Amino acid sequence: PRHILKLALAEAEKLGMGYRVGPELEFFLFKTDAAGRPIADPHDVAGYFDVSTDLASHIRRQMVRALSSFGIEVEAAHHEVAGGQHEIDFKYGPALRTADHAVTFRTTLKAIAQQQGLHATFMPKPIAGINGSGMHVHQSLADLKTGQNLFYDANEPYGLSATARHFIAGLLAHAKGMIAILAPLVNSYKRLVPGYEAPVYLSWGRTNRSALVRVPRISPQRPQATRAELRCPDPACNPSLAFAVMLMAGLDGIKRKLPLAEAAEEDLYHVDPRARNLETLPRSLGDALAELQRDEVIADALGAHVLERFLEAKTQEWESYRTTVSQWEIERYLSLY
Repeated sequence: PRHILKLALAEAEKLGMGYRVGPELEFFLFKTDAAGRPIADPHDVAGYFDVSTDLASHIRRQMVRALSSFGIEVEAAHHEVAGGQHEIDFKYGPALRTADHAVTFRTTLKAIAQQQGLHATFMPKPIAGINGSGMHVHQSLADLKTGQNLFYDANEPYGLSATARHFIAGLLAHAKGMIAILAPLVNSYKRLVPGYEAPVYLSWGRTNRSALVRVPRISPQRPQATRAELRCPDPACNPSLAFAVMLMAGLDGIKRKLPLAEAAEEDLYHVDPRARNLETLPRSLGDALAELQRDEVIADALGAHVLERFLEAKTQEWESYRTTVSQWEIERYLSLY
């Protein structure tokens, strides 16, 4: 996977561009049983940025200290929306280094949680009916010679340069094709449903958290902070592969000068998507794998070997899930039929 990302970065470097990313990894802290096995019981019942009922503030501080010992600079750590859910964000930076940090991050947090008799899980949707865990990825391109952020242009609408607009258009054009890499589990698609701050529709907006791509507010005083946030990845993905396909999707938009559709600023969960002619992400891992095989840009980004192995492994996973008789089916149908 690191090699795949290096190849993608080399493509950007040919255009004089460096790829910068900042992932936001969400996770749950669950209790464990007497044998140390995780159970789907959140460690606390706190909410977003809650202080009074947040039982894990001291654990997050331990996590931050451990990450710092690995040279990972943490910028924010807080409780998330759901009970037992947390987020720790580390410094925005070059994609290869950040991918390495993301892998170290997950292992470190699991180790610290285990020391506290808890289980840290990056499973996208461990509990039905509450928010799942995402890995929103902020991203931008920098001029390799000057270091200037190539996404900012004060003279353009929204403050977004033509490069940024084409890049975002590329992300939207290839969202279906790369979602199997960004959301790689059967469980991932139980997070990507309306109503839980996870995106479903292929759209973009400035401060719209229901859009697939969100552009945080741009400040002329901080042009270097101009970026696009892709909100569909989840923390179960391979960071190197995820960054590689996102970059190649964006570069395809730049190379082909893909036009960016009008921004969607309303809450898309409360509008009729047919009226706006909005497409949606695949609704299952099976559908996502089919879209991956149809997307030549994403397939080429992965290379024949990784693509073949990924499809083989994930098809087995999907078929195993598809043919399993669940407890839901037993409870719903056994006595009726």
